[in-house]
Amino acid sequence: MDKEWSEKNKKMQTLISKEATFDEGIKILLELRAELFEQIASIVKTFPSVAFYQLPFGEGEGNHHATLAWSLWHIFRIEDIVAHTLIQKDSQILLTGAWLKKTNSPIITTGNELDGEAMKDFSKNLDIKATYDYCKAVMESTNEMLGQLQFSDLKKSFSSADKERVAASNSVSPEESAVWLIDFWCGKNIKGLIQMPFSRHWIMHVEAMRRIKNKLCQQAKKGVDQIAYCGLSCGHCFLTEWCGSCRTIYNTCSYATCSPDGVCPNTACCKQKDLDGCYECNELNDCKKGFYSLGKETNAIRVMALFIQKYGKKELLRVLDTLHSKKKFEKIQEVLGDEIEEGLRILEEWR
Repeated sequence: MDKEWSEKNKKMQTLISKEATFDEGIKILLELRAELFEQIASIVKTFPSVAFYQLPFGEGEGNHHATLAWSLWHIFRIEDIVAHTLIQKDSQILLTGAWLKKTNSPIITTGNELDGEAMKDFSKNLDIKATYDYCKAVMESTNEMLGQLQFSDLKKSFSSADKERVAASNSVSPEESAVWLIDFWCGKNIKGLIQMPFSRHWIMHVEAMRRIKNKLCQQAKKGVDQIAYCGLSCGHCFLTEWCGSCRTIYNTCSYATCSPDGVCPNTACCKQKDLDGCYECNELNDCKKGFYSLGKETNAIRVMALFIQKYGKKELLRVLDTLHSKKKFEKIQEVLGDEIEEGLRILEEWR
């Protein structure tokens, strides 16, 4: 489990256990949920639609043996059911917002009963944008409920009538892989439900989603030129684990994620000019597009493009391999600095 999220979750659980610190604990819970949802938003906004119905780890046990689409649906269907049908005894967001039609989901359940091809088929059907909007609506509704909780609410437990109401909603499949959820939820008090599903359940599945997307990126990069259009060596980038590079549809480099269409200006320009990369352009020295617009902050990238222009991509990769074997660093700027002439001198020195 992510150390930072785990520590924040533990701190929240400790704080809500005492009346004097209860409000502070709820505040931390909401902060944790916001951080986790930011991860979800990043995946939805930067990954192509095909990514959401892939099973990169295949079938098996564990949250990572799932699709990104199923993960979204599962996290927030459970939250919707627990927050509304069980705790507040009102209508689920899925129904009040007509989300079943909007998301094009063929099921109203949590999806626990799905695996393999059934999960992939379900995921292909989902409208990801609408599903994300549904997730956001559920989160906001739950956050409002959590913000209104009092310390005295934590010990509230549930009856057989509550259990029957959840079962009657048909929101949980009667199959063995899913029906146990009703007993699990109804066997907890409000304090227990804050942990599962309102915090730890999120952490488990968001971490699994990160593993899924990272695996998809690594698969996409196999056999693909690892020199980015801007001149950066993806294989030597500190973000290489989770980025598929700008030469694949799994491009999640920092500048691409900031661009409205998910394509960084350097990539767009090279494609428009039919160039293999910025290093083939005669405007490279003075270019102010994309990464080159940031000046000293990313001058090391321009340095690598200029080096390729002179010696070729293979020579750059060889030099970078040598640098990484001799020096410890995350960002290439730490070695090449922020001045172009100095950066080129250093690369020349390591040839």
